[in-house]
Amino acid sequence: MATFHVGEKTHQSVLPQRAALEFESADTPRIGDETGLEHRARAVTGVEHVRGETTDASPGIDGVTPNREVGEQAREGHPVVFVLDKHGLPLQPTTPARARKLLKQGRAVVARHTPFVIRLKDRTSDQSKVDGVELGIDPGSKHTGLAVFTAKDGERRGLYAVELAHRGGRIRDKLTARAAYRRGRRSRNLRYRAPRFSNRTRPKGWLAPSLRHRVDTTMSWTTRLARWAPVRAVHIERAAFDTHAMSHGGPLERAEYQHGTLHGTEAREYLLAKWGRACAYCGATGVPLNIDHIHPKSLGGSDRISNLCTACIPCNEKKSNHPVEDFLRKSPRRLARILAQAKAPLRDAAAVNATRWALWHALDATFPTVRTASGGRTKWNRQRTGTPKTHTLDALCVGELDTVTRTPAHVLAVTAAGRGSYARTCPDKYGFPRLRLPRQKQFFGYQTGDLARAIVPTGKKTGTHTGRIAVRSNGNFNIKSAHGLIQGIHHKHFRLLQRGDGYAYTARREGPTGTR
Repeated sequence: MATFHVGEKTHQSVLPQRAALEFESADTPRIGDETGLEHRARAVTGVEHVRGETTDASPGIDGVTPNREVGEQAREGHPVVFVLDKHGLPLQPTTPARARKLLKQGRAVVARHTPFVIRLKDRTSDQSKVDGVELGIDPGSKHTGLAVFTAKDGERRGLYAVELAHRGGRIRDKLTARAAYRRGRRSRNLRYRAPRFSNRTRPKGWLAPSLRHRVDTTMSWTTRLARWAPVRAVHIERAAFDTHAMSHGGPLERAEYQHGTLHGTEAREYLLAKWGRACAYCGATGVPLNIDHIHPKSLGGSDRISNLCTACIPCNEKKSNHPVEDFLRKSPRRLARILAQAKAPLRDAAAVNATRWALWHALDATFPTVRTASGGRTKWNRQRTGTPKTHTLDALCVGELDTVTRTPAHVLAVTAAGRGSYARTCPDKYGFPRLRLPRQKQFFGYQTGDLARAIVPTGKKTGTHTGRIAVRSNGNFNIKSAHGLIQGIHHKHFRLLQRGDGYAYTARREGPTGTR
């Protein structure tokens, strides 16, 4: 088994604070007769212990044997707490109640705030029984689901769930803007710059930055989870989408795979016949017609024939680069007709197809055991076990299994937010510098992206606010919490919970979603 070491430092000052991402279920009663230390430990774990609920993650600590009696239906349970030994090696995850007891007894310290990880001070991996856990991955274009579970005799018990939101769309937009700036500089009367676009080569297997980002962030979180939990095997859904059949609208046979959308015709004649030789927006006939993008290319629209339509010159100029929903806001019937006639984009399916092999090769080079399964198998497992449709639950149902006896009640939603920019200026919409940024990124011990808590005693902002902060050189910081953005809080009211690591965290209750 590969060994992963923890790079995060232990912060003793985190222990007395409440959790940054605290959630309380409406049907979970508070315990009113708890002591002060029990309350602080309960707040650090961020969850409430339900009486009688146990997991099979506890035998690694003091030999506590959990209750193995479960019902026929999969039940929901609170996320577990990751445990490290005194050398930073992962042990079997434990329950929040057990973690609070270890913190109360002084046998453990907080190693990380979100996700919550504790480190034992008197135990090593050789002294504990470590059965190991497994990791399921459901890769997607915009979101990727990760599920940590235990598997025994075909029975899976979900322990922890992470939904990772990628920022490939923002990367694509920034690269497009950078290309526009560079094209503008080449045409201006500036100093001579030799062309550099004709001498660049791309190695085999090269991926665009927006696609490489999906692979890198997924690998980053799989290795992180392997540092906090003893991952023995990884199960990944290696889905393959037939984009030709998807664009055709039905199954294809024999030579039909060789016939594209424009088989036997050309683009302009195809569009004229498709839209009845009339303007798609106003229905005008007998006038010169242009080819227009239904979803503007400047906003991410493609050049596929399904995204093109015929438009008269006045409508084409008036629509410009506005979304068709805004342009035809006062004509809902015509908008519905155009959207029904245009086909759905295949960008998300193409992104998954392009990254599936790169992700599999990266996982295979990192973990000793990697098992793949098809998307059809995942769907069959989900329907057979009665599991709702979500990214994290799909990750729990990847591969071979018989039953799912436990699902995490809450999901840690992780968004790739980046680590800031190296630019000294912020350009306006024309590309000219608008303001100059300071050379340093840290002020008064804080940096933009840090997870902190602000306790404001008086004033309009009175209360406790927890979230990611944006620092200012004048000492008045902004904080973005679950309730919105709050500006202008003095740095003396802040307490650091966790250094920024390029991700934003939100704890939410699991619910069915259809975003891929």
